Amino acid sequence: MLITPEEIGERVRELGQSLSRDYAGKDPLLVGVLKGAVVFMADLMRAADIPLAADFIAVGSYGGTTRSSGVVKITADLSVSIEERHVVIVEDIIDTGRTIGYLKRNLETRRPASLRVMALLDKIERREVEVELDYVGFTIPNHFVVGYGLDYRGRYRNLPCVAVLEEEPRG
Repeated sequence: MLITPEEIGERVRELGQSLSRDYAGKDPLLVGVLKGAVVFMADLMRAADIPLAADFIAVGSYGGTTRSSGVVKITADLSVSIEERHVVIVEDIIDTGRTIGYLKRNLETRRPASLRVMALLDKIERREVEVELDYVGFTIPNHFVVGYGLDYRGRYRNLPCVAVLEEEPRG
């Protein structure tokens, strides 16, 4: 176990308070990146005490392995316009920076009033593309992690903690 459920809960509460403070009176739109950010975003929304809206976008780059392919594509787009909205992208993990870099560039073309990024986990050691993160839950070492929404081949998202996947499971 890398991060306990208690540590996650405390940090998510702090991030919710930061959102509440930074977006007071602004009605932000949280854009969750599917599927990994669902658990984090649900808890984050409950931790914020301001009116906010939510939508989701799906972006793929892994293709069933523990290493990013480097090719990023939107597989399911937003259902609402973000023009003149205060948008916060909510991501589970940032590693190479390719996915979030692509997503930021794409969403900036849609003319939001502001665009920030919140990530539960930041794996700086793997960074290949420089990206600015506005809110970070935890900085972690270069391990493949699962739990709290993060998966390996669709498994382990339901773990209440963040854990290191030490070897590829069989079957």
